[in-house]
Amino acid sequence: MQCYSTPVRTVRIVAPLTDTCQTGVVEHAFPCGNAALDFVGTLRARRNAVPLEKLQAPKNLDAWFRESGVGEVDPASAQLDLDKAVALREAVYDLIAARLAGRDYDERALALVNDAARVPSTVPQLGRDGKYVRANADQALSAVARDAVEILGGPDGELLKECNRPECTQVFIDRSRGFRREWCAMKTCGNRVKGATYRARQRGNIPMATSTRP
Repeated sequence: MQCYSTPVRTVRIVAPLTDTCQTGVVEHAFPCGNAALDFVGTLRARRNAVPLEKLQAPKNLDAWFRESGVGEVDPASAQLDLDKAVALREAVYDLIAARLAGRDYDERALALVNDAARVPSTVPQLGRDGKYVRANADQALSAVARDAVEILGGPDGELLKECNRPECTQVFIDRSRGFRREWCAMKTCGNRVKGATYRARQRGNIPMATSTRP
């Protein structure tokens, strides 16, 4: 995983955390119901002068892993894990941006995502209280990378879009008839139902096809 040592781009922008449209103790939003796309969305307003960084500290990364359902127990991420996570996120975004622009993939971004995907991913375990998922940071990031590989390497890659609003820039899959859906025309910001659907899919309770619609 040596590619992690140098981030694909400098994006560690310090900005104050803001509330999402979710309520309660949930820190992150999961509008897409897909680990890779929702992880890319942890840097919002990418075209603004000061993008909003939602992964400012390792504890924010732990919260994302837990709330997304990628892992149900905090992996106690360190700063190195956060650096890896930000590098992977930006590599995934670079590959998506290349796909949208019809240009070749950046070799460094491609290698970084593939290296992360090769790490053994999360494994469900059975405890006295039922099924749970325990993962360290590398395993959780592997799950994100594998989702990115599935999207970019499959038919959903043709359905990718990015919201044009500078204050949003959410990447999503448009399954609408005519391919005319505009992200910010939908009531999706921090949609709790879609977040719950994604977490249920991670636990194997519903089919993936149910939760990948934006």
